[in-house]
Amino acid sequence: MSAEKSPLVAFFEVKEWEIAHLTERLGERFRLWFSAERLAHAQCDDWREAWGLSPFIYSKIDAAVIQSLPSLKIIATRSTGFDHVDLEAARARSIMVANVPSYGENTVAEHTFGLILAVTRNIHKAHYKVTHRDFSLEGLEGMDIAGKTLGVIGTGRIGLHVIKIARGFGMKVLGCDIRQEPLLAEVLNFQYVPLDTLLRESNIVSLHAPYNKHTHHMINAETLAMMKPGAILINTARGGLVDTEALIAALDAGQLSGAGLDVLEGEQLLREEQQILAQHDVPRETLRALLDSSILIRRPDVVVTPHIAFFSREAQRRILDTTIENLVHFADGRPTNVVI
Repeated sequence: MSAEKSPLVAFFEVKEWEIAHLTERLGERFRLWFSAERLAHAQCDDWREAWGLSPFIYSKIDAAVIQSLPSLKIIATRSTGFDHVDLEAARARSIMVANVPSYGENTVAEHTFGLILAVTRNIHKAHYKVTHRDFSLEGLEGMDIAGKTLGVIGTGRIGLHVIKIARGFGMKVLGCDIRQEPLLAEVLNFQYVPLDTLLRESNIVSLHAPYNKHTHHMINAETLAMMKPGAILINTARGGLVDTEALIAALDAGQLSGAGLDVLEGEQLLREEQQILAQHDVPRETLRALLDSSILIRRPDVVVTPHIAFFSREAQRRILDTTIENLVHFADGRPTNVVI
């Protein structure tokens, strides 16, 4: 197959090392186009002939993008989540969407416990005090997690790794999922319970559910009110699982004693804060979401990391290699990791 006739694959949000790896693995099979930026519809002329798109989570693949690409056959997102892709629009065009279902179960689970320990042992506060030459112990008393109850919402691959780590810490674990694995529950020594029971009995609640219309704001004013007073919320899944205003209110009221968040409902807005505030007639809901996210990241009882739970050297390489396989297998007529 000549280079002129090779399918064109456009990659977005890629780093230099990723470009080198992708070129080495795919350069003889496909024409490759790279951008370090998020996909923007205005750029479309540069890759209008794309047979494949490979975005990361901050590139929105909506109906307008899909309709503007007549040759598009596959969207290979470099992520497990695919809520940034308009699945209905892709389905209408018979475009395959593939994801990376397994790349960093241990990676995200390890970060989850990093957040748990940061909140329960006030590590972020201690670091700040020491960097300001304050070695007093005031405000730094922590909480043991051994013997405490961890509630895991979503017991898929990542959730199960969190449970394994929790058992190693000597924690009691409750799980909640629409798909239950009784054998795994017996082996890992945790108990499946309804959501309301998990919320009432857990000292720490960790979210590992997918984000969709059914899970949007699953943690809201009502569910937060069910939680044990002084409990801690951890979210390394998707920001939209949590109603930010309700979370702030629960922290203000002392219903929660803290939160560890790798994802925020308005995280993309924070990345674009300067551009948004420079615009005229910014929608009220956009300003509200930006304000709520800004409030959260400044709270001393909240630890926020910039969506890096997946971000280890090993996990990034696994993501890239799975994406390569998804593209090659689809071109060979044997699709893998198909979402639709």
